[in-house]
Amino acid sequence: MRNIEAPQNAEDTVAAEWVTVLAYGQDRINPIVPRTAYGHRPLRKLFPMVSHGILHLSRCIKYPWTHDIGTAFPQAVGGYRVRRESDHTLIGVVETVEEAYELITANLPEGCGPAIDGTPEDL
Repeated sequence: MRNIEAPQNAEDTVAAEWVTVLAYGQDRINPIVPRTAYGHRPLRKLFPMVSHGILHLSRCIKYPWTHDIGTAFPQAVGGYRVRRESDHTLIGVVETVEEAYELITANLPEGCGPAIDGTPEDL
């Protein structure tokens, strides 16, 4: 039997969660979405989660998560609508998933660093 150790800190927790999210199949999320997000160094340091086929990113690893990182929502007509839920801001509408995550990266909150071991109140 393998001994799988639980993550010991926020960085390990984020890395472990990315491994999980990157392994999801089409039944959970279009695999190109987390792969594209992970390709952006600042985003891979944030805590990833998938809900209803959408990748969400948080600056903390404990619930409730932050909502101040843009989220790429696929549109029925193609392309992506990028929104920040914390203030209901439409950041932009783009054609490709790569453009969506470039836009998200360019619009990270000031001082955004790696996800912390805490909740939004701890930021």
